[in-house]
Amino acid sequence: MAAQWDELEKVQPLVMRYLKNSLQKKRMAHAYLFEGERGTGKVHVSLMLAKSIFCTSLQENDIPCEACVNCKRINNGNHPDVHVLEPDGLSIKTAQIEALQQEFSKKGVESKQKLYMIVHADKMTTNAANKLLKFLEEPNAETTAILITEQVQQILQTIISRCQTISFRSLPPQLLRAKLQEEGIHHVKASLLANMTNSVQEAVALNNDDWFVQARKIVLKLYKALHYDSLYAMVSLQEDWFIHFKERNQLDRGLDLLLLLYKDLLYMKVGKADQLIYPDLSQQLEADALQITTRQLSERMEAILEAKRKLNANMNPQLLMEQLVLNLQGGSTFV
Repeated sequence: MAAQWDELEKVQPLVMRYLKNSLQKKRMAHAYLFEGERGTGKVHVSLMLAKSIFCTSLQENDIPCEACVNCKRINNGNHPDVHVLEPDGLSIKTAQIEALQQEFSKKGVESKQKLYMIVHADKMTTNAANKLLKFLEEPNAETTAILITEQVQQILQTIISRCQTISFRSLPPQLLRAKLQEEGIHHVKASLLANMTNSVQEAVALNNDDWFVQARKIVLKLYKALHYDSLYAMVSLQEDWFIHFKERNQLDRGLDLLLLLYKDLLYMKVGKADQLIYPDLSQQLEADALQITTRQLSERMEAILEAKRKLNANMNPQLLMEQLVLNLQGGSTFV
């Protein structure tokens, strides 16, 4: 379901205020770079901007009507002059950028305007990024580009310099948690979901997803197995983990769930039990926190973060998890 302007204003007030001002003053940039964490509304805002450009019945303050043919087609993903480019597999390839350039060498099918969005722009290959750079160096006044990324540091500085960068702020977990409870989600689940995403819609979807419910159970099982020995943990990987976390994005979710458990141990050690992400595990976490030093905890959290980096660098998932289990145990069980 498409997000409404007022909904986006609640989540990203500064971003929406800036874009509204640009629309009203007819000072739109030819290229934008929307950067921020997953779930902060970057794609929703991109589509809203597209509707503001193509809407045939703009409301007050240049807000799209959501009812005209153009608005409906953009919401449905089939407007001929709005193109969305996403990774083909693990990356955005040169051929995709070349096809986009060829498409934009033509005039708009129904209007002079054209708009393209590149989702996960940080995943462009080097050649694809250089191709896009040439495209951006010769801007067409009737073309609007929107690059979207969660990893702005992975994008060429020369590309960044040719875009108007707009940063999307994360919604504080405590605020998101309150919103989720208003949606009827139990406070225990709301606490975890608020730390998994910045989007109310995505959080609600995860709450209703049987895969995510099972993922939490499997992560907890692995966490408990790590208290015994590496063999027991390796068996847990083979029996549950590799079967459930098949795709890289699923494995990334699993690593996030595991990292948050160790974050809770840190909360316990610094006396912030009221901020637990897994409040239903407070007794176990309190006991575990007494058996691990702050240094060991820091090393294990860094090991999970390193595993996430290696996952994004295309490391073999099975080898990655086997190495992680050994690193999390540090050659022994908890002290």
